[in-house]
Amino acid sequence: MRRTRGSAVLMEEGRVALIKRIKDDEVYYVFPGGGTEDGETPEEAVVREAWEELGIVITAGKCIAQVEFNGPQYFFFSEIVSGVFGSGEGEEFYSSGRGSYEPIWVPLDELPKLDVKPKELVRKILADK
Repeated sequence: MRRTRGSAVLMEEGRVALIKRIKDDEVYYVFPGGGTEDGETPEEAVVREAWEELGIVITAGKCIAQVEFNGPQYFFFSEIVSGVFGSGEGEEFYSSGRGSYEPIWVPLDELPKLDVKPKELVRKILADK
């Protein structure tokens, strides 16, 4: 199913915010974000998803990458405005069959050692740091 998505690239103190996913015995990491809802832009989706997944209010800044995977995915350099990281209560935390979601901060030098999706965004972040 094709769906437009917006994701946040949150970096502070040499770390990046990721969601650790465990699904069907596979462990991987994704940038916080999700699909757009009716009438919503990718920028609006990333702000909403940051609140739902992370419990934080963010600003969606410059789009630093667009990746095609089941639809266009936009990645926005974002900043935290308020909230408590890790206090999100979105539906993904309660839906059965979707695996586990754990918001974490990962040191930038650890990124190459992890299965972070999409890899091309990791390469871009590390090249620009």
